[in-house]
Amino acid sequence: MGDTQVGARKQAWRPGAPGAVFGWVEALLARQNGYLAAWAPVALGTGIGAWFALLREPGLAAHGWGALLAAGAAGVAVFARSVALRALLLFAGFAAAGFVLAGARAHGVASPVLGFRYYGPIEGRVVEIDRSGSDRLRLTLDRVRLKDVAPGRTPGRVRLSLLEANPWLVPAPGMRVMTTGHLSPPPGPAEPGDFDFRRHAWFEGLGAVGYTRNPVLRATDSIEGMALGRLRDRLSRWVRARIPGEAGGFAAAVTTGDRSGLGQAANDAMRESNLYHLVSISGMHMAMLAGFVFWLVRAGIAALPPLALRWPARKIAAGAALPAAAFYLALAGRDVATERAFVMVAVGLCAILADRRAISLRVVGIAALVVLALRPETLLSAGFQMSFAAALALTAVFGRLPPGWHRPRGAARLWMPVALLALSSVVAGMATAPFAAAHFNRVAHYGLIANLLAAPAMGLLVMPGAVLLALTAPLGLERPALWMVEIGSSWILIVAERIAALDGASSAVIAPPGLVLPLVAAGGLVLMLWQGRGRWAGLAPLALAAGLWAGAERPALLVAESGGLVGLMTPEGRALSKPKGDGFAAAAWLENDGAGRDQAAAHDPVVLPREDRVVRLRLGGVEVLQVSGKTALAALRGCDGAALVIANHPDPTPRPCLRYDSLDLRRLGALAVEAGAAGLDVTSTAERAGRRLWSDRAARDASPLLSSR
Repeated sequence: MGDTQVGARKQAWRPGAPGAVFGWVEALLARQNGYLAAWAPVALGTGIGAWFALLREPGLAAHGWGALLAAGAAGVAVFARSVALRALLLFAGFAAAGFVLAGARAHGVASPVLGFRYYGPIEGRVVEIDRSGSDRLRLTLDRVRLKDVAPGRTPGRVRLSLLEANPWLVPAPGMRVMTTGHLSPPPGPAEPGDFDFRRHAWFEGLGAVGYTRNPVLRATDSIEGMALGRLRDRLSRWVRARIPGEAGGFAAAVTTGDRSGLGQAANDAMRESNLYHLVSISGMHMAMLAGFVFWLVRAGIAALPPLALRWPARKIAAGAALPAAAFYLALAGRDVATERAFVMVAVGLCAILADRRAISLRVVGIAALVVLALRPETLLSAGFQMSFAAALALTAVFGRLPPGWHRPRGAARLWMPVALLALSSVVAGMATAPFAAAHFNRVAHYGLIANLLAAPAMGLLVMPGAVLLALTAPLGLERPALWMVEIGSSWILIVAERIAALDGASSAVIAPPGLVLPLVAAGGLVLMLWQGRGRWAGLAPLALAAGLWAGAERPALLVAESGGLVGLMTPEGRALSKPKGDGFAAAAWLENDGAGRDQAAAHDPVVLPREDRVVRLRLGGVEVLQVSGKTALAALRGCDGAALVIANHPDPTPRPCLRYDSLDLRRLGALAVEAGAAGLDVTSTAERAGRRLWSDRAARDASPLLSSR
C-alpha cells in the first residue's frame, strides 16, 4: 500500500471541532508510519472475499466499475497529501482490484463441465497420479475424449478412481490411456453452506469425476509431453525402490511431491498427530531446502579465504538457493501449496540480494500479494490461511524478540535451538489451530510434542539428505544420503504412529458458523500488523468468534442430494437412516457435527426405523417420510399424514404436502430442515451457493464473458 511519511506539521484536534474525526484518523494512521504496506494484501483479499461471497455472478458492468475504482483510487492517492486519505484510497483501490482479479481468474480458467451422468469409453492423457480418500489410485486426465460427446462440451480434465488393481499397466505422466467408466459432474456440498467441491474443481479445470472397475489400457505408444511429470514419476519410483515400506512413500512425497506411495494408515496417523504438514510440500520444506543450499554454498566460500575476502558470499549463496528452490517447485508439480511456499522463499532470497531483511512483515505481505494475484481462489483454501497465519505470527513474534537473539553465546548455544524450536511450534500451532479446526473438524492435542520430536529429523536429516542425494546420485555415491533420508523418514512415521495411538490424541470439533473464520482472520491481522497498544483491539473479534463457535448449532435434519439418506439430530448425536451408502454425505455430516464416529456407528434403526423401505421420523411435532425405491413410492397414499416427503426416485404423483423427489434434489442439492414456528424451514445448497459459474449452468450460459467465446 506504500509507506507513509509524516510531515513536520502536527495539527492538534479536539472533540467536536470541525474535522475532528478525520484528524483523529490522520494521527492514528500517522503512527503506523512504515507499516501500512503490510495491509495491502489484506485489502486485496477483502475484494477477493467480497467477489466469492456474492450469491449471483457479477456481470461485465460490475467488473468494469471495479476496474475504474481501482485505477481511480490509485490515481487520486498519488496526489493526496493526507496520510489518512491516501491510505483509505489505496485500501479501496486494492479491494476493487481484488474483486476484478477474482472475476478475471474465474472466467480465465473456464472449461466445460459435464452436465449429466456418463458411462462409456474414456480416453485421455495422464497429468497427475495420486490417491483418493479411500486409498484408491486416482488418475487425472486431460485432452479427454468421450464417446458421443462433442469436443466443445467435453471437460478439459477428468479425475478417475481405479477401483480394481491393474497389473497390466503402470500409468505414468504423459501416457495416453483409455478405459470404460462412470463420470459425473463434480458433486455439490454435502449440506447447505458446507465446502463446495464444485468451486475447487472449477479453478482446477476439472469438469467431471468418476471411477472405473475396468482395466486401464495404453491408448498409444507415444508419450505426450509432461517431461517434468515423467521425471518426478521416475524419481519417486527410484526413491521408493531404494527405501522400503512407508518410509519410501514419505521420502518420495517430500522430495518429489508424489504422495501416491504413502498408505492410508500412515496418512491418518500424520493427521491425528498434527504432522501432516510434513507430508505436503510447504514453506517448511522450501525453507529447509533453500536454507541448506544457502548454508552449503556460503560455507564452501568461507572455507576458501581468498574467495571469502573478495566475493559476497551471502548474495552468491542466495543466488544459488533461488534456482534450487525453483527446480524443487517445478519438480513438485506447481500445486497451490508448493507455489505459495516458493513465492515466500523467493521473496526472502531476493530481499537478501537487495540487501533487505529476509524476514519481515513486508516480505510476508509481498508473498501474499503475489499468491493472491496469481490465484485469487487460494484465499478460501485451508493451505493459504494456515500457511500465512503461521508465517505472519512467526514473523511478528520473532520480530519482537530482543536484539541478538539469533547469535547466542556461551551456554545459550546449547539450549537456544531447543527453545526456538519450541517457541516456533507453539506460535505456529496457536496461529493455525482455529483454521485447522474449522476446515478439518479435528484438534490434535499432542501436536506440539509430535512436532518437537519430528521437526528436527526433517531439518537435520530428510531435507539435507535430499539435497545431498541430488548431488551424489549421478556419481553413484548416494548411499549416505539415502541413509539420512530413510532414517529421518522412518523416525517421523514412528513419532506419528505413536502419538496418534495415545488416548485422546485428537478430538472432533463442531463446524463453526460462516462468520467465525473472517472474525478470526480480522482479529489476528490487527494483533500482528497494527503497531502500538491499539493492536489489542484485535482481541474483540477473536472473542466474538469464540462465542459464536461455542454457541454453534447443527441442523435438526439433513437430507442427502440423492434422497437416499437422512440424518436426524438427537441428544445422543446424529442418527442416520442407513449404515452404508451415500458415504460422502454421511462422513461430512458427522465431521461437521463433531461426532467422531463413522456411518455404521451412527445408524440408529430405533430412532429411524425402516419399514417397507419407508423411514418415518418426527421433527418439531410433525412427521417426515423418507421413501426409497419406486415400489414404495408408488404404494404411498398421499403423504400418509406427513408434512414432508423425501423420495430418491422421480415422483410424478401430486401430493398435499411438501415433497422433494430425486429430480428436485438434483436441482436443489442437499437439504437442511429445521422446525420453525410456522412449520418446517427448508434450506437447500442451491439457495446457499447462489448462481455462480461453478454451481449453476444457467449462470455460465448467461455470463457475457463466457458466452462471447
